[in-house]
Amino acid sequence: MKPLPEIRLTPTRPALDARPLEKRVGLIILATDHTSEPDFRRMVASERVGVYVARIPYKNPTTPENLRKMQPELAAGAALILPDEKLDAVCYSCTSASVVIGDAEIEAAIQAAKPGVRVVTPPMAGVRGLKALGAKRISILTPYTVETSRPMATYFAERGFDILSFTCLGFEDDREMARIAPASLVDLARDATHAEADALFVSCTALRAALAVPGMEQAVGIPVVTSNQASAWNCLRLCGDDTPRPEFGRLMTLPLEQ
Repeated sequence: MKPLPEIRLTPTRPALDARPLEKRVGLIILATDHTSEPDFRRMVASERVGVYVARIPYKNPTTPENLRKMQPELAAGAALILPDEKLDAVCYSCTSASVVIGDAEIEAAIQAAKPGVRVVTPPMAGVRGLKALGAKRISILTPYTVETSRPMATYFAERGFDILSFTCLGFEDDREMARIAPASLVDLARDATHAEADALFVSCTALRAALAVPGMEQAVGIPVVTSNQASAWNCLRLCGDDTPRPEFGRLMTLPLEQ
């Protein structure tokens, strides 16, 4: 082996940018999640906005009891995302757990680790998206069981929406939910949408529904809001990115009222 060269320490250090990327979005996802990370990479990440992910423990089946067990993990998960650095928004990417635990409780847990950060949950983003679209009468489609779907119906009803129809698929494992083909979701949306609905909300961050939004909107003839699409839209708008993205549905062309 040849002698190693002398290692030279440069006498000057390069200037540092304030941040590697201008905006930072934290994403807390389930250990079993196949979909949220690719969706946020596709819809949110850019040369201006970085997406930084933490996974927290979760075990199927998807029941209200198991979903509620994630609450104690939220602060620790948020703390792992760029420790001691500020984030522009944090999304907890689980729709059904957000409904069961509660938006206020989730916000408090995340802000315990990231004081003052703006917190997004998928149902919260869904409500904001539906209101931005002017929807009052809605249909809802979930992959969950009836038991897990009931709190979802209550959540949207309590926020003033008239739920004309609610359809669930009976799945208990979020890994199986992620395997439903986007093309199948188009057919399911058509069957689940009430003729008099203003919009369709498709719940669950495990579903690859964001990819199916254009097809679903064409099939049902009204706006479609999905968990990951709405969360991505909400996070982008909180980062000051108002760029229309019609390839991800009508919602992605609208501003966020704050």
